[in-house]
Amino acid sequence: MAATAALMAAVVPPASAQAAPSGESRPVYSYDNAVRESVWVDTGLDGDRDGRTDRVAADIVRPREAAQRGRKVPVIMDASPYYSCCGRGNESQKKTYDANGDPVRFPLYYDNYFVPRGYAFVAVDLAGTSRSDGCDDVGGRSDIQSAKAVVDWLNGRGRAYTTRTGTERARATGWSTGDTGMIGKSWDGTVANGVAATGVEGLRTIVPIGAISSWYDYYFAQGAPLYDSGPDRLSHYVNTPEARTRCAHVQQRLLDGAPRTGDRTPLWDARDYVKDAHKVRASVFVVHGQQDLNVRAKHFGQWWDALAEHGVERKIWLSQTGHVDPFDFRRADWVRTLHRWFDHYLLGYDNGVDREPMADIERAPDQWSTDRVWPPRATAATTLRPGTGAAPGVGTLGVTPARPGATETFTDDPTLGELDWAAHIDAPTPAKAGFVSRPLTRDLRLSGSSTVTVTATPNTTSAHLSAVLVDLGPATIRDYGSAGEGITTLTGRTCWGASTSGDSACFKETEAKTTDVGFTVLSRGWADLGNWADENRGRPLTPGKAHTLTLDLAAADHVVPAGHRLALVVGGTDRDLIGPPSTKPTLTLDLTRTSARLALVGGVRAFLRATSGTAHPAAPRTAPPAGVTTPRPVPPIPGGSTR
Repeated sequence: MAATAALMAAVVPPASAQAAPSGESRPVYSYDNAVRESVWVDTGLDGDRDGRTDRVAADIVRPREAAQRGRKVPVIMDASPYYSCCGRGNESQKKTYDANGDPVRFPLYYDNYFVPRGYAFVAVDLAGTSRSDGCDDVGGRSDIQSAKAVVDWLNGRGRAYTTRTGTERARATGWSTGDTGMIGKSWDGTVANGVAATGVEGLRTIVPIGAISSWYDYYFAQGAPLYDSGPDRLSHYVNTPEARTRCAHVQQRLLDGAPRTGDRTPLWDARDYVKDAHKVRASVFVVHGQQDLNVRAKHFGQWWDALAEHGVERKIWLSQTGHVDPFDFRRADWVRTLHRWFDHYLLGYDNGVDREPMADIERAPDQWSTDRVWPPRATAATTLRPGTGAAPGVGTLGVTPARPGATETFTDDPTLGELDWAAHIDAPTPAKAGFVSRPLTRDLRLSGSSTVTVTATPNTTSAHLSAVLVDLGPATIRDYGSAGEGITTLTGRTCWGASTSGDSACFKETEAKTTDVGFTVLSRGWADLGNWADENRGRPLTPGKAHTLTLDLAAADHVVPAGHRLALVVGGTDRDLIGPPSTKPTLTLDLTRTSARLALVGGVRAFLRATSGTAHPAAPRTAPPAGVTTPRPVPPIPGGSTR
């Protein structure tokens, strides 16, 4: 393939890569003969306090023929802390170098596929990681400046050097147009979000995949802990051994600034990109798994809503997977779409990708639908209200307010979680309060971000709350609780671009891993009830006093089919998904002051139509198949990481 690309470069006029008749860039440049080099970009920061400004390593691969012909190329960039500690992608690939220290292998397929098509690919080591100076600060100024400084350098505004400590300058203005697109999964995509939120000139587009939009919301959910450690531990893991020694002060600052109380501090404000969405100039192509229990779905929802508010050009793919790259759940369509996306925003092709449907949603394993606008314009916030039923803890869900004085009571049991609650939705179990609609006579679609407002009286000084929306009815879904989070990795490989002896473009194929279920959790939210009066700071509860708090539910797009039922479950600790409180409270819900405000397509009329008349008989609901347990979130350190 490399030889073919070299031949094409020799016979196709130089303009072909920029203005292909088909409206897309073509592989006319040699990948084998590409320039591979490293530069160290000055960030202007001295994070490690060694008396000199930190330099971050940027490994570059770019078409040699373009430079020889005086043609400048745009840049696709992936800035990551994982290039040496953990690797990238489903096969955990790491960078490799030759005896001279020049890059040989770039992880993933971006270089193999796009460099022959007239792009440069730049892989940046965040400060404190791999071959970079400084200290990683987990989404803070150092992380973001590591990548922003490279964008500035590509546009002629920054300084870079040919070695880590030398004085010989490296310049990109001779080969780079300055137009940059950032891409990456998890932490890498998070950095892309953060750099876009600075409004840096020259960043034309970002493609965040399973990315964090606010680091507070990665570690806490409205005061409730999602993990039992903080960013200091994650920073320690990705920093090099040398950086760990010189960066103890950064570790301490992360520890002190992120108390396990769940209070929002200035450290978290500095790592909240949502508040700066108004600065974003780049287009944004969001990809997220709706069952991602690592970087949970709230992240894409609040980022999307903020971008929409400020009129940012955007596109979204939502899968049924967990924390999985689209290259591993929809490979051919993904590469084709990403190719057209970069061609449009980095090469300027009028290929219509910006006029295509805004959203692709996976409805069932490998079955996708599209929406011209997302959420659909017919979506409206619809208030549904819980009511008492025939047995304690088994209530109703509809539009009619509960009778005055109606209550439900449950006791927090940290050994149980959302799947346990949903499996016993029709039984009066003591650990949850469940509210269920009538069987639906029509499909009912939820699309976007929702909330649940709870008024609860605890009998202790601390309490955590969980609110869960459930589709009650049989389905085949991606097995997001399995090790592959909805995919199985196969032995066969397919190739995406050109290869060299040191950098293969061939990657293992995958297929959907599915499971049959009797119900599907479609959205979740958690909170510490102690944050009822101040969303930024918790306080002890007053036993016997009613407290009202609104929980944010993760954004979702799900169709509850006719014959199924929609359920709202309110419980305490959601096992494995949040940490328990310091006490084991019993909570009494005031149903007249408890409600769900759901983003329903068609609004209240759609709900009323779907719950009127006689439903067609649904297949019997079953308990989860043997061996299926509550999906466990991937902790932000091995074994398992945000990568």
